[in-house]
Amino acid sequence: GRSIWYAAFFIPPSPVPMELDAVRHSRDNSRAYMPYPEVPVGHAASGPLLGLRFAVKDLFDVAGYPTSGGNPMMLARSGIKTAHAPVVAQLLAAGAQFAGKVVTDEFAFSMTGQNAHFGAPRNGADPDRITGGSSSGSASAVSHDTCDFALGTDTGGSVRAPAHHCGLLGIRPSHGRVSLEAAMPLSPSFDTCGWLARSPEVFKRVGQVLLGDDRRDLVQLNRWLWPTDLWSITDPASQLHLGDQANRWREHTAGASPWVAVQAILESSDAMAWNFRYLQGAEAWESHGRFIEQHQLPLGPGVAERFDWSSTLTQAQIEQGAHFRARYTQYIDDVLGLDGVMVLPTMPGPAPLISAGLEEAENYRNRAIRLLCIAGLARLPQITIPVLKGPSLGLSLIGPRGSDQALIELACRLATPLKA
Repeated sequence: GRSIWYAAFFIPPSPVPMELDAVRHSRDNSRAYMPYPEVPVGHAASGPLLGLRFAVKDLFDVAGYPTSGGNPMMLARSGIKTAHAPVVAQLLAAGAQFAGKVVTDEFAFSMTGQNAHFGAPRNGADPDRITGGSSSGSASAVSHDTCDFALGTDTGGSVRAPAHHCGLLGIRPSHGRVSLEAAMPLSPSFDTCGWLARSPEVFKRVGQVLLGDDRRDLVQLNRWLWPTDLWSITDPASQLHLGDQANRWREHTAGASPWVAVQAILESSDAMAWNFRYLQGAEAWESHGRFIEQHQLPLGPGVAERFDWSSTLTQAQIEQGAHFRARYTQYIDDVLGLDGVMVLPTMPGPAPLISAGLEEAENYRNRAIRLLCIAGLARLPQITIPVLKGPSLGLSLIGPRGSDQALIELACRLATPLKA
């Protein structure tokens, strides 16, 4: 079945006020929300996020709800949680109102936004194109205006990709900057807790609640870096649109100072992608492999193949990945220094059409990993900013590790109404 219900364990939902009818209709249209009976979740009567509503990717515990991780067997195993994940509790304590739990790609191990068990949330910016994942429900809920922001996780692009596809701001913070306690893991040394929002003002307010202060040794991010090797991965039409926008950004913030051309790739894009995959896959199998084998889980297309491949990784491949990651981290830290901000396309082009074949979708994913693995390997913060709609395109900023607040400040200054 498409879901497992636990109505007997839930408090009956409160009546829905008439003013929320429009939101409810949009919720249903988005297909973003998990089909759980509604349970009241309290929030503070004051605070910096008062008046804002947020959705929660169904990897995080919310008291009164189960946590499925996008898989029916995990949902059956979950039981009803009795405490909030710390990041959820932080947002509630800041006055934000819980809007509901939203669909995630199965085990968060996909980039398509299509869950074989709970369906595919719709892209509110372009319904003919995929939402992207694994924070698919998070992006769908925000892009359909059913909430003001949504929590997601980003391991290999799971906030950045759907934010790009749905015309939203999205952040992958510095690794470890935001708590992932009481959240289902995938690959812990890559997993991060991020969020998506339409409004720069909302995006910034959430960061002020969740992030704390930046590293003290950092200086102003004013050295603009152009990674020529990464731009070559993007399709020509997207390069043209995004390059023009990037130049306007630089002129707006730094006058006519020239770009500093850099190489972001070490060895080759293949080496980057494969070493990332070795480590991500090994950790994913460590997190879930025993459970998958024990219960012979029927996994959805793509997810099943990725876990099968992950189960075959050798110790030599894992050690190679770890050695490469250490070298790459040192390399990119030297490139960024304490004041560098790297500007790059978030994805290789617009989101694939829902009607696209498997071969086209897989080719897009392979190109995307070559852009997305930079921040993951080096544990850096990255923000994607929507710059074009019809279809949506996003530009990204990557800054030094621990520069998240400064990067948000810069991103919110640069974010402008989207151009068609």
